[in-house]
Amino acid sequence: MTITAALVKELRERTGSGMMECKKALVETNGDIEAAIDLMRKAGLAKAGKKAGRTAAEGIIVMELSGDGRCGAMVEVNCETDFVAKGEDFQRFARQVIQQVLAARPADLEALLSLPLESGSDVSIETACKELIAKIGENVKVRRFTCFDAGEGNRIGGYLHGVRIGVLVEVAGGDAALAKDLAMHIAASNPVAVDESDVPEELLAREKEIITAQAAESGKPAEIVEKMVSGRLRKFIAEVTLNGQPFVKDPDTTVGKLLQQAGARVLRFRRFEVGEGIEKETGDFAAEVMAQVRGS
Repeated sequence: MTITAALVKELRERTGSGMMECKKALVETNGDIEAAIDLMRKAGLAKAGKKAGRTAAEGIIVMELSGDGRCGAMVEVNCETDFVAKGEDFQRFARQVIQQVLAARPADLEALLSLPLESGSDVSIETACKELIAKIGENVKVRRFTCFDAGEGNRIGGYLHGVRIGVLVEVAGGDAALAKDLAMHIAASNPVAVDESDVPEELLAREKEIITAQAAESGKPAEIVEKMVSGRLRKFIAEVTLNGQPFVKDPDTTVGKLLQQAGARVLRFRRFEVGEGIEKETGDFAAEVMAQVRGS
């Protein structure tokens, strides 16, 4: 069968693959475009497996909030470069993933990846992710997600700083504007807990050990050292807790006082920042180019 330019064009439009790759697949399947798509998907998934171990520390945060403020979801999807993160294919995939989070409320990441990418589809999110890897040539990972459903009388606020930082917060009392302001503050100030009772014990213990060692070097009497440690620890707690931090829109008041004035309180929050905690690979770009040149 003659492989026409129109057939190659149609396959390219449907798969997003290169012209020569499309022509080769059509030749192997004797012009059967559906068989060619299956063949390319199989080959692409095999290639995707080889890319899955590469570091993916770029990407985007996507968020969805219900109009009534009763629920919200947030997902981080990673890739290898900022260029790919800005691409429509990557962003469309991320938007489809968060729709499934809202629709199915999966228990964990494994459950999310097993869901269909779209309602009624037989292609799972995990398979669609591998197909996207094959298409764009970079590793792609759905890294994490969270979904908040407000308790009775509460509301969910959210804030996205571009596509790199996202925050969901549940607030009892107050209004939608306050909830959004609180989410914006958390995005900017990155507290570790709502108040002192939520600060991880190991973090407090480590900080107290450091502060005690520093105070001991002052040479002051033990009772003075004890007061120094107590004062510095209180300051540390204020710096890392939401209620103790100066409010970003009015540094003369703390978030705790702002909430008190509004008759509100923060019950929980979650902050995602693209790539946080992922150790990025560093390499010699010039050496990589030379290696490619020598191998060509």
